[in-house]
Amino acid sequence: MGYIKSQIKLIRKKDHAIKSALEVFLYPSFRALLYYKVAHFLYLRKHFFFSRYLSERAKRKTGIEIHPGATIGKDLFIDHGFGVVIGENAIIGDNVLIYHGVTLGATGKEEGKRHPTVLNDVVIGCGAKVLGNITIGNHAKIGANSVVLQDVSDDTTVVGIPAYKK
Repeated sequence: MGYIKSQIKLIRKKDHAIKSALEVFLYPSFRALLYYKVAHFLYLRKHFFFSRYLSERAKRKTGIEIHPGATIGKDLFIDHGFGVVIGENAIIGDNVLIYHGVTLGATGKEEGKRHPTVLNDVVIGCGAKVLGNITIGNHAKIGANSVVLQDVSDDTTVVGIPAYKK
């Protein structure tokens, strides 16, 4: 129950359009992260089929795809959410804000750790693609529709295709 209360508080803080705590239950990101928590629990216990079944179900119901092998810190907020993809080896720190259409994916060239590590207090704009075994530093900002293929330092804003420091 503590998780649900913390999510209600987080969503009400981050989205000023919300008028009541009950609305949180309508949010696709809330439902996707609940599915993820159960799927991740199963994944860690090597119940791969059932964990993937839950993640696929969540994807169909919410439009948000989170691989059960991903590691997600506390207070992730996915605003709007549709089209968000978070890959198997992705690591997301605390207090990260992800807008719709974001991909934390692989380039197809790596083996082993193929997905990004996003540290704490990061904002990733709509449609951004963060690809490969790279690290996005603390307090970094990724501009909308940017394609990030290299590490981003702490306290840095990057934009463009490919993304560069602003």
